[in-house]
Amino acid sequence: MPTDLATDPHWLDGVRHFNAGRWWEAHEAWEHPWAQARGTSRDFLQALILLAAALHKRWAHGSTAHRNLYKADAYLARLPGVYAGVDLTALRAEVWAALHDPVRRPQVVAAPEEPAD
Repeated sequence: MPTDLATDPHWLDGVRHFNAGRWWEAHEAWEHPWAQARGTSRDFLQALILLAAALHKRWAHGSTAHRNLYKADAYLARLPGVYAGVDLTALRAEVWAALHDPVRRPQVVAAPEEPAD
């Protein structure tokens, strides 16, 4: 995980909100570190914000359009399958499934980083 995110309280709040199904709150929390981020970190946060927005719009507003998911795909395509310890490939699949099943709760889980040799 980029060092600045690992300790950012807004990042951590966003993860807690997202994992609890409070997608709008996650979206809002992640906007702060997104505004400061550059490069791939910014793409990573933008993708997560869009995934949260897709879920929020689906279940809070009944939207059947997946426009935010497809916008997130453009950012995810710029990143490796795992970024900052988060399996983005699995998360994207979980979000897709959750857009069709209100019981599902995708989780942002950051795996511990491997020590550098």
